[in-house]
Amino acid sequence: METPGRIAATPDALDFTVENVETALHQLYYDPNIENKNLAQKWLMQAQVSPQAWQFCWALLSPEKVPEIQYFGASALHTKISRYWSDIPTDQYESLKSQLFSQIACFSSGSKMVLTRLCVALASLALNTMPEAWPGAVAEMVRVFQEDGGGVDGRARCLALLELLTVLPEEFQTSRLPQYRKGQVRGALGREWGSVCPLLQQLLRRTDSPGAVKARVLRCLSSWVLLDVPLSESEGLVHDCFSALPDPELFDTAVEAIVNAISQPDSQRYVNTLLKLVPQVLALQEQLREAVQNGDMETCHGICRIAVTLGENHSRTLLEQVDHWQSFLALVNMIMFCTGIPGHYPVNETTSSLTLTFWYTLQDEIMSFESDKQAVYLQVYRPVYFQLVDVLLHKAQFPSDQEYASWSSDEKEQFRIYRVDISDTLMYVYEMLGSELLSNLYDKLGRLLTNAEQPTSWQHTEALLYGFQSIAETIDVNYSDVIPGLIGLIPRININNVQLADTVMFTIGALAEWLADHPVMLSSVLPLVLQALGNPDLSVSSVSTLKKICRECKYDLPQYATNIVAVSQEVLIKQIHKTSQCMWLMQALGFLLSALPVEDILRNLHSLITPYIQQLEKLADETPNPSNKLAIIHILGLLSNLFTTLDISKQDDESADGSAPPVKTAPPPPGPNPVVVVLQQVFALIQTVLSKWLNDSQVVEAVCAIFEKSVKTLLHDFAPMVSQLSEMLGQMYSTIPQASALDLTRQMVHIFASETDHFPPIKALFELVTSVTLSIFQQGPRDHPDIVDSFMQLQAQALKRKPDLFLSESLDVKAVFHCGVLSLKFPEAPTVKSTCLFFTELLPHCSDVPPLARVVQEDGKLLVQAVLEGIGGGASRSLMDQFADVLFCLNKHCFSLLAVWLKEALQPPGFPSSRITAEQKDNFSHQILRERVNKRRVKDIVKEFTLLCRGLHGTEYAAEY
Repeated sequence: METPGRIAATPDALDFTVENVETALHQLYYDPNIENKNLAQKWLMQAQVSPQAWQFCWALLSPEKVPEIQYFGASALHTKISRYWSDIPTDQYESLKSQLFSQIACFSSGSKMVLTRLCVALASLALNTMPEAWPGAVAEMVRVFQEDGGGVDGRARCLALLELLTVLPEEFQTSRLPQYRKGQVRGALGREWGSVCPLLQQLLRRTDSPGAVKARVLRCLSSWVLLDVPLSESEGLVHDCFSALPDPELFDTAVEAIVNAISQPDSQRYVNTLLKLVPQVLALQEQLREAVQNGDMETCHGICRIAVTLGENHSRTLLEQVDHWQSFLALVNMIMFCTGIPGHYPVNETTSSLTLTFWYTLQDEIMSFESDKQAVYLQVYRPVYFQLVDVLLHKAQFPSDQEYASWSSDEKEQFRIYRVDISDTLMYVYEMLGSELLSNLYDKLGRLLTNAEQPTSWQHTEALLYGFQSIAETIDVNYSDVIPGLIGLIPRININNVQLADTVMFTIGALAEWLADHPVMLSSVLPLVLQALGNPDLSVSSVSTLKKICRECKYDLPQYATNIVAVSQEVLIKQIHKTSQCMWLMQALGFLLSALPVEDILRNLHSLITPYIQQLEKLADETPNPSNKLAIIHILGLLSNLFTTLDISKQDDESADGSAPPVKTAPPPPGPNPVVVVLQQVFALIQTVLSKWLNDSQVVEAVCAIFEKSVKTLLHDFAPMVSQLSEMLGQMYSTIPQASALDLTRQMVHIFASETDHFPPIKALFELVTSVTLSIFQQGPRDHPDIVDSFMQLQAQALKRKPDLFLSESLDVKAVFHCGVLSLKFPEAPTVKSTCLFFTELLPHCSDVPPLARVVQEDGKLLVQAVLEGIGGGASRSLMDQFADVLFCLNKHCFSLLAVWLKEALQPPGFPSSRITAEQKDNFSHQILRERVNKRRVKDIVKEFTLLCRGLHGTEYAAEY
C-alpha cells in the first residue's frame, strides 16, 4: 500500500484508482491527524462521484477486502445510481442489475452493513427503471432469491431478500425522483404489493421460521405500509402481527408494524377492517394487566401505543358505527386504564402521557356532531370525562415528600411538564363538562377539608386545587357560583408544604379578575399572599400573585396599601427574592400606587425609594468595580420597573406592559405627575452615576430604561422633563455613543417632536446625535452594528413623525442618505431591515421635503445599486421582502428615474451576479417597472430573481421559500 501522505498531498490529482481509494480510506479511518482525515474525506467524496467510480467500486467489493473498503464500494455504487442515473446507457441496465443480484447473493452471509448498501443500490436501480424498463421488479426479486442460490444457505438468502424488500419503500421515500415519476413509481410499487404480501404471510405463519426472519418480516411490513398500502390488503398481516405480540423478541417490531399500518391516513376508508381490529386490541388487556403487575414498562408502553393509535386516528369512524358503540366504549375504557396506570410519571411509569392527546381528539369529534347526535354521545361520554378528571388529578399528585426528595432534577422537571399537559387537558375538558366540573371539584375539596375523622394528605388537596387553577387561569369563571365557597375554603387549608403553598398562591392569582368583581373577598386571601412573600421558596408564586391582584384589583386596594407597601419593603430590604422577582414586585407596587390620591402616592414613593436613593448616592461616590456595578444596575432596574406601571391616569389596562400607547380616558389630576416629581429629585444623582459609568453600556442601558419606561407610561405627562433629558442624552451620546441612547431619543421623537413647545430641544438633540453618528460612519461603523441599527430606526421615526427635521440647515441630509446606502451592505440582518425601513419612510417625502428630493435625484442610483447587490447574493435571503419594499417605493415615488437607474446599474456584465444573462436582467427590470400597485407581486419577482442570481432556481433550497 502506498504511503497515506500521498492523498493528502495531492487532493487535486484526480487519479481515482483502486489503490488510491484504499489509501485514502486507510487515512480516513486510521490516520490520527485530523487535517489528513479531512483531506481524505474530501478526496473520497470526489472519487465517489467520478466516472472512474464505475471501475473501482466493483474491485473494492472483492471478497478478500475488509468490510470498510467493501462498504465504500457499495456506497459509491448507490451514489452513482441514485444521483447520476442519466449517465448510465440504457443497454447497461440489465448487466448492472445482474451484477447487483450476484453481489447481494455473495454478501447475504457476509457483512451486514455492506449487504444493506448493496440492497439500497439495487432498490435505487429498481425505482429508476419501474415500471417501463423493469416491470414486475419485485416479483423478479422474490423469484431470484427463492431459486436455489449456488451454495448460499436458504435462511441467508431469505434474510437478504427481506432486507432488499425493506429498503425498497424506504429508498422511495428519500429518493430524488421528479414529481411526475414519484406518482408513477408509487403506483407501480402499490401493484407489487401482491408479490410481497403472500411471501411475508407465509414466512410469518410458518412455525419453523427463525425469530430473526420473523423480526425482519415485521420490519418489512412496517416499511411497506408507509406507502399507503390499503389496510384491507394488509389486514391478514396485521392480524399476524397481533399473534406475534406475546413473543418478547418480536414485541417491539410487531407494535411498530401495527401502529404504522393503522395510522396511515388512508386507513379510515376501511371501516370493516377497523371494526375487526377493535376486539383484537381489547384482547391485549390481559397482557397489559400482567405487564403492569410485573412492572414491565416496555410492554405497557407498546400496548398503550396500539390502543391510542387506533382511538386517536379513527375515533370519528368508530363513533359513527353506532351498532358497535359498546366495543368502542370498551376501547375508550382501556385507554382510560392506560391514563391511570399505577405509579408516578416519569419514575415508575411513562405510559400515561401517551394518552392525553386521545382525550382531546375524542372530545373534538363528539363536539363536532350536530346537536341531536351530540346529545346522544354526551349521555355516554360525559360520565367517562368526569372519571377522566378524577384519574388525571390522581396522576397529577406529588409523591410522598421522602420519595420526591429522591428524584433527580431531570425527573422533577419532566413531572412538572407532565402536570402542565394535564392542566391543558383539564382546561379543554371544561368545554365539555362546563360549570358542573367546577362544582364537582369544589364538593370534593369541601369534603376533604371539613372531614375531621380522616386526616387528608396534602397531595390530595394540592391536586384538587391544581385542577381548579388549571381551569380558572384561562377560562372566565366569573359566573361560577362555587368560587365564593372556594375562596372561603382556602384559609382553612393547612399549608404545611411548599408545593401546596405554591398551588394555593397560583390559584389565588388565577382568581384575581374574579376578586376585582367581588372585592369584599380580598380580606380573606390577601393576608395569605403577604405572608407567603416572606418565604424565598414561594418567591415566584407569591410575587406573581400579588402582581396580578395589584393589576386587577387596584381600585379596591387603597385600604390595604399601607400594609402591602410595608411588607414589600421589608422583603426587598431583606433581599429575599431574586432579581426578576424584585422587578415584578416593583411593578406590583406601581399598579397599587396608581390608584391612590397623589399625596399618598408621593408619601409611599418617598418611603419606598429613599433607602435605594441613599444606597445609590453611596455607590455613586465609590470607585467603579464589578460588584457595585451590579448593585447600581439592580437599583436602576427597580426604579424603571416601578415607573413602568405607575400611571395615575384612568385608562384601559390592556397595555400595562407598554406594548402600545394606552388610551387615556379621564383627565389626570392637576399638578405634576408623581413619577416626574421623583425623577426630577433624582436627576442630578443619575447624572453623577452616569458620569462615572459612561463607558459601561449596561449601566447606560439601565439609565436609559428608566426614562424610556417612564416616557412610554406617562406619554405627554413627561413633558416637564423633556429639555433636561434631551440635554443629558446629547451629552451622553457625544461622549460615548451607545445604541440605548438612540433608542430613547427615538421614543422622545415619537412622542414630543410634533409639539411646538418641545420641538426646539428635540430638534437640537436629533441634530446632535445625527452628527455624532455621521462621524462614527467616517471612522468606520463596522464595529457598531447595534448603533447603526438604532440610528436607522431613529431616522425612520423622525421621517414618520416630523419630516420638518430634515429641512434644517444643520442636518447633513446627503451624509445620512449615504450612511443608509452603506448600512444596506452590513452582514447583520436586523441592521439591514432597519435601513430598508428608513428608505421606505424617506422616499415618499421626495415630493414635500426639498433636501430629500435633491439627495434622491443626485444619489438614488447608489441606492438602487446597493439594493441590487443585496438581491444578487450579497445579503441573506430572509431580507428579500425588505429589499422589494424599497424597490416598490422607488417605483411609486421616482418612477422615471428608477427606469434609468435600473438600466445603468444592470449594464455591467457580472453584476449583480455572474450567473445572470442580460436577457434575465432586462426581464427583471421590465417586471419591476410594471408593478406600481401590487407590492406582493414585487416581492415574488425579487425572490425569483435572487434565486437565479444564486444559482438556486428550481432546487430543493428554492422550495423552502
